[in-house]
Amino acid sequence: MIAVVCLNPALDITYQVPAVDWSGVNRPSAVHTRPGGKGLNVARTLRILGADVLVLGLAGGVTGAAVASALAQAGVPATFTPIGGETRRTVTVVDGASGAVTAFNEPGPRAGPGEFTELAVRYEKAVGGCAAVVLSGSLPPGVPADSYARLVETAAAAGVPAVLDAHGEALRLGAAARPAIVKPNRAELAGLVGQPLAGRAAVSAAARALRATGPGAVVATLGADGLLAVTEDGSWVAAPPAAVAGNATGAGDAVAAGLAYGLAAGLPWDERLRHAVALGTAAAAAPVAGEFRPADYQQLLAGVTVRREGAG
Repeated sequence: MIAVVCLNPALDITYQVPAVDWSGVNRPSAVHTRPGGKGLNVARTLRILGADVLVLGLAGGVTGAAVASALAQAGVPATFTPIGGETRRTVTVVDGASGAVTAFNEPGPRAGPGEFTELAVRYEKAVGGCAAVVLSGSLPPGVPADSYARLVETAAAAGVPAVLDAHGEALRLGAAARPAIVKPNRAELAGLVGQPLAGRAAVSAAARALRATGPGAVVATLGADGLLAVTEDGSWVAAPPAAVAGNATGAGDAVAAGLAYGLAAGLPWDERLRHAVALGTAAAAAPVAGEFRPADYQQLLAGVTVRREGAG
């Protein structure tokens, strides 16, 4: 089983609009509502891949109940610790004319110390029987920046490898707790080093610097250019066969799911990265955030190129 922690879930609403008029009235041609937040996107992807999954998270109010109900309908097991605040919503607008995608993410509800402590207790009980854990997404207000670090340490004490996908201080502190994999994007890496990362060499240097702080591997997402990984088995570059049009929201979460799936299955690094790139690209090709078409994924697998660049 793979446990997925989502401390700041959301109800994702996607509007598909033939052509967006930002100063007028828009009538979507399609509306999609799904349980969302990075962790839930990861869990749904893993479920489609056939993995046994358990979601652990914080949820509250009518929106939180809707998220839990939708996950149950999708066949994704979840245990949410109730909180007093209302779970957030996100709105994504897909402009059919330009292909542009715009996201509006509400802030998460405040979670009290006792609510996070209750979740941590449930997590500790569940993690012992897992092949891997994924800690993904933003921290809601009230949850300390070192919370992911604490959850990584709990997993390590149980002998379970962790995949961390976070940003800012939560990423920095979580990486120092020595997870198996951290998965920042270019902007998140740039935030850690305090300067833009213009080229692949700069991204590689930042990834190496982050790996030196504790994690077993750093896998940086580079959008349509694929992945750059600095691992204990060398440095790797993995790229999709071609760029795709669609909704890139959730593509990074599909990458995290692919990395966790490969980690739990014991796949070598080249195969982990191949699956992760194919999943991320398939997710970007889908119109709805956090979903992918399995046929796209299978077709893309054969076209992903993976090459090793040197020692880790």
